[in-house]
Amino acid sequence: MSKKTKIMVVDDQRMALGFFEMYVKSSTNYELVKALPTAETAVTFCDRHEVNLIVMDIMMRYGIDGLTAAEQIKKRHPQIKIILATSTSESSWEDRTRAAGVESFWYKEYSDTSLLEIMDRTMAGERIYPDDPPKPDFGLVTKAALTEREMEVLREMTDSLSNGEIARKLGISVNTVRQHIENMLNKTGFENRLDLAINAKALGLVVSEKDRLNGGAPDG
Repeated sequence: MSKKTKIMVVDDQRMALGFFEMYVKSSTNYELVKALPTAETAVTFCDRHEVNLIVMDIMMRYGIDGLTAAEQIKKRHPQIKIILATSTSESSWEDRTRAAGVESFWYKEYSDTSLLEIMDRTMAGERIYPDDPPKPDFGLVTKAALTEREMEVLREMTDSLSNGEIARKLGISVNTVRQHIENMLNKTGFENRLDLAINAKALGLVVSEKDRLNGGAPDG
């Protein structure tokens, strides 16, 4: 009989944690060693117990976020394979997870590939990342209709920054910020700047750095 893969699941949402546990228990290849609601405790658990694979959500309401925890775990235990998951469509995290050596990245709401398949392929040595970022509807268009710079501006807008603050942070002029916002309003059909930011945040279209670190996005 082959040895089962020891897996830990980490998510601060009870329903999502139960979903992860169900997936693990549905396969004869895996043994659930721990289900945790915080990423911080996941880091310390890996220091004291054998873990082969971690499935971990990025957004956490308490303590460090999943991405930060994954970076710490990879530095201390590079042999542990990690799948980071999110229910948002924030695609800017992919580059950072690759740089940290995280094996796989899974968009809960947008992936056509099941978690179990990603787990199996990750343990087989594959690195599973989506070919294209999610393209959810956003007003009259999809996320794909926005440029990278517009997405950067929108991301800062969800953090309630003024046009001047956004301009300073991105190193562009206030007029350029205004023009990007005007372009997004024309594309999406939203009435004003506030509607644009509120809908982007509610949909998890983008997540600011502050929200990632403080668990401010909707459900992971």
